[in-house]
Amino acid sequence: MINKVTLVGRLGAEPEVRTLESGAMVAKFGMATTENYRDRAGEWQEQTEWHDVVVWRNLAERAQEYLKKGSLIYLEGKLSHRKWQDKDGNNRKTTEVVGSYFRMMPTGQRSGGNDMSAEDSPDEMAAPTAKTPTAANSGPAARPAAANQPMDDGEDLPF
Repeated sequence: MINKVTLVGRLGAEPEVRTLESGAMVAKFGMATTENYRDRAGEWQEQTEWHDVVVWRNLAERAQEYLKKGSLIYLEGKLSHRKWQDKDGNNRKTTEVVGSYFRMMPTGQRSGGNDMSAEDSPDEMAAPTAKTPTAANSGPAARPAAANQPMDDGEDLPF
């Protein structure tokens, strides 16, 4: 059985980082992914999904140091479902992506030299045992799209 999530998207805000009593560091952030498609009338539509992401320990430290609102990242992790009670005693459910690896992605903007490319990003943005493709060979998400032009290359899933 497999529980694996792969996302390429942008952070909606700065990561919220805290240190637990045990000394473990945890970072939480929202990540947006966007899908473009043509509707029945042939018009381009854009659908944005928001994902709650949690990263722990070394990844939380790296998130605090490198991730900012609007950062474009490649993220691998797993889905996690939690049940909890709010301050009023109501039962709540949360679905989160628990990240096991992330990597800064090139933004395609070259003005000012402030953007980090895959070559410029910190070497270890992941847990020591994680292996993942680089931006150069990570498939359709790594290909630059023309500005304001939705990608419709007709490709299916890679498996």
